[in-house]
Amino acid sequence: MKKLSKLLLALSFALSITSSAFAVTVASWGGAYTESQKLGYGDPTAQALGVDINWVDYSGGLSEIKAQKEAGAITWDIIDVFAFDTINGCDEGIFVEFDFDKDFPAAPDGTPASEDFFAPMPSKCAVGNILYSWNYAYNVNNVDGTPSTIKDFFNTKKFPGKRAIYKSALTNLEIALAGDGVYMGKGGSEIYKLLETEAGVNRAMNKIKELCTDPNGGCVFWSAGAQPPELLVSGEVVMATGWNGRFFNAEIGEGAPIKQVWDGQGLDYEYFALVKGGPDEANAKKALAMMTNTEMLAGSAKYIAYAPYRLSSLEIIKANEPWYKDGKTEMMPQMPTAPSNTKKYFLVDPFFWADNGTELGEKWEAMKAGL
Repeated sequence: MKKLSKLLLALSFALSITSSAFAVTVASWGGAYTESQKLGYGDPTAQALGVDINWVDYSGGLSEIKAQKEAGAITWDIIDVFAFDTINGCDEGIFVEFDFDKDFPAAPDGTPASEDFFAPMPSKCAVGNILYSWNYAYNVNNVDGTPSTIKDFFNTKKFPGKRAIYKSALTNLEIALAGDGVYMGKGGSEIYKLLETEAGVNRAMNKIKELCTDPNGGCVFWSAGAQPPELLVSGEVVMATGWNGRFFNAEIGEGAPIKQVWDGQGLDYEYFALVKGGPDEANAKKALAMMTNTEMLAGSAKYIAYAPYRLSSLEIIKANEPWYKDGKTEMMPQMPTAPSNTKKYFLVDPFFWADNGTELGEKWEAMKAGL
């Protein structure tokens, strides 16, 4: 009996290894985001290619994949990563380099993939997935009037009440300068030029300090994405910066009385990287090419208010409204990259924050301690 049990266990293990060899494993962030990836393009790609695609959660960074590589037991094929991780992973030989127009299909009208991306890739090992927004929203029941610009976020005379802002300097400095009337430039280029100077940093810090110490204003600092909508609904603040997907879910999914303002938004991004020497690299490369094509990326916007990285995906959404899974909500007005939402915006610069984040973080914390 014991011999039979051992035999069955061995057979079971062998079968699991064999079956898993035909599955592509994607590491992502979990929750509603991964669900949108799985339903929007993961499952359709798996069906089209006849290859299982498994989704696992991870906490970001490169430490886990480095550990797998050092142990000689890589279990992930594709990873959803931040911009700077694609740069470091590429430099360290963890990820596969792409020839974008060869490895990824053109748009339906023939536009090469490299010309169909909303913004250039940060490295040869990155392919764009989605863009999301750092913008602000307000509770329509607690504001007298209609805020419409980033300047309104700081206008406590016209719109009195507390504001909720992110706990760290990231994006707050950019928003502060935009709210102080600084010309942003293309993609926020002028904002970052100013932030390279001590005078620019001081101007941004002082704008935040002025808001937080204003008797008609005041600041509440948030750290988790769920907090800004909650603070707005509870009435603790009248305006809050946050992530557009969270505001969308609160407004559309839960019926919260909040409205988003896109003026001066910060566009941030997520990328896919292909692990070099992954367990199913060949199928993973095929799956990645399909998951990031025009139609598939548009599919993810049926489930979450993040913008597909491909410009041509927006045309699919526009032509098939209402696009959201409820069959009644139009998604183009909710897309961070929609023309109506990108009249004035900045692209969050990972290189700037990598170079200056520590120093600016210390200065930011000192400013907060003095409030």
